Amino acid sequence: MTSETKNIFISHIHEDDGGLSKLKNLLEDNGMTIRDYSINSDNPNNAHSEDYIKSKILAPRIQQSSTLAVYISPETKDSKYVNWEIEHAHKQRKRIVGIWAHGEKGCEVPEALNKYADAVIGWEGNRIIDAINSEINGWENPDGTQRDTRGIKRYSCG
Repeated sequence: MTSETKNIFISHIHEDDGGLSKLKNLLEDNGMTIRDYSINSDNPNNAHSEDYIKSKILAPRIQQSSTLAVYISPETKDSKYVNWEIEHAHKQRKRIVGIWAHGEKGCEVPEALNKYADAVIGWEGNRIIDAINSEINGWENPDGTQRDTRGIKRYSCG
């Protein structure tokens, strides 16, 4: 565990804002303090221009973060912003960690996460912290079991 504060951008769809609170509480309950740079209902973005949102709002927040965490739910894969955030974080050489939503049984992940994730972790506080701290690499199923990705696309669920 760590007492250091981590700057993290949590990539998600707005319908999953409630899950962000659960994730932050899970990390805090397991000893990690985070400074969340993402945009959510507590910290809304009222801009309308996609280029402005990406270059003036999202890019600087990702730049300030050491890790981009992706909150994975069934609808996450279809978000152009989530994919863009992952790709931008990759270009900035940020650590990219996918975190299965609490109670998630498996779903397709964003294409960019499939390409660039350093780790994808089930809903278990200490394992998520270890992944954020670069102590875990690789893919887990939502239940936390190790995922064998040989010969299959990593985002195929089942």
